[in-house]
Amino acid sequence: MKKKLQILGPGCPKCTKLMEEAEKAAKALGIDYEIEKVKDIKEMVKLGVMVTPSLAVNGKVKSVGKMLNMEQIKKILSED
Repeated sequence: MKKKLQILGPGCPKCTKLMEEAEKAAKALGIDYEIEKVKDIKEMVKLGVMVTPSLAVNGKVKSVGKMLNMEQIKKILSED
């Protein structure tokens, strides 16, 4: 089953780095995924996110306001 990874943030350097780390983690695990940048504040608020960068997997927020590394994201993806 394809996992939907969402990076929530305005496109700042931390958001870009989180996206890179999420892609590396998904590839390292060999999972089928799609990744989406969510820059729209209204969409972020719908997900309950007020601090960026944030990571959501399949519509569920998994991390808020943290710069996760690849290993941390791999753990999140393995649990979901």
